[in-house]
Amino acid sequence: MSHLAAVCLAKGQPFELQTRPTPKPGPGELLIAAKSVALNPADCIMRDQGLFIPSYPTVIGFDVAGLVLEVGDNVPVNTTDDELGPSFRPGVTRVAGYSASFWRSFDPDYGIFQERCLVPWQHVIPLPDTGISWNEAASLPVSCQVPLNAWDLMGISRIGETPSSSTPAPVRKSDVLLIWGATSSVGSMGVQTARLLCEDPTSSFAAVYATAGAVNMQFVASLGADRVFDYKEPRVVDIIVSAAKVDGLGIRHCFLANGKLELCQAVLKAFVGDNQAGKRQKAMIASAPVIPPGTEMEGIETVFVFPSLEEEERLAQFQYWMGWPRKNLASGAIRPSPELKIVGKGLEAINAGLDMLSRGVSCTKLVVEISE
Repeated sequence: MSHLAAVCLAKGQPFELQTRPTPKPGPGELLIAAKSVALNPADCIMRDQGLFIPSYPTVIGFDVAGLVLEVGDNVPVNTTDDELGPSFRPGVTRVAGYSASFWRSFDPDYGIFQERCLVPWQHVIPLPDTGISWNEAASLPVSCQVPLNAWDLMGISRIGETPSSSTPAPVRKSDVLLIWGATSSVGSMGVQTARLLCEDPTSSFAAVYATAGAVNMQFVASLGADRVFDYKEPRVVDIIVSAAKVDGLGIRHCFLANGKLELCQAVLKAFVGDNQAGKRQKAMIASAPVIPPGTEMEGIETVFVFPSLEEEERLAQFQYWMGWPRKNLASGAIRPSPELKIVGKGLEAINAGLDMLSRGVSCTKLVVEISE
């Protein structure tokens, strides 16, 4: 059997449609028939600059929604109790998946921009039968994984997971989670997950602050941000710091979804120092964009948001990161965001979609429909 793929032939070249042999899933893998794919800034960088790609030709892409066609060995197929985990039934189970291409040396079988692709079962979100479209589903994997990964890297307890003590002491809610660049897909989901962290009684977070352009501030507030600031305001750093002090809160955790690292550092710097007990307080930034060299700042640790390079640990991470949205979508605690824009149908529309993304979009997630 064979299928069509948007093949990346060389750095800086547009994708070319080619026929590829359809692979068989190995242990722990699913073969997925792609219905929709979402586009990410990293896709543009990889196509145009060859980021991470060791050799050509290959197939890239991160976000896919589709139907499970085949399952490999050691894939759960008969689970019916949600507490026991997901179940994957060929021809039945609808999923949204996050590519494992990076961890497979960019073997083209694992790239998303094709009609059939392989994905580890831990990398997918099993979808409800109704209530979410293929296009909405395609927008979820990266947008959920990145902020959840950011909270883990900053040492923030996972939502709903209580400390090891069976009777945890009351937590004083005195901290702010700052989301910089909240209109991107990862930023908008960052606001939604941060809101849930604030609602967790075991969390010290009391408020979600976010930045956005003036035209999108109301949208970001609707996602759960307590305060939204115009990042284009020349005094935005001073305004954020003043707001936190008026609220009686400290800002020592920031998720940089998009924007300028130095502005995030300037905000956190105002809250770095010794507390009343004389203990040095830490501040952390989890950055979705690659961290430029020479940007270190005393008292503030900045980490690049990326999964573990160790296979077993990564699969365990993804099992949580992809399992979490499954439950919270069903309960209505989160929703796909921001607004979707369908840029075309068929694999041939991906190049034009990435060109559009490269020129810049605001508060919009670009999606390509692959098949019905």
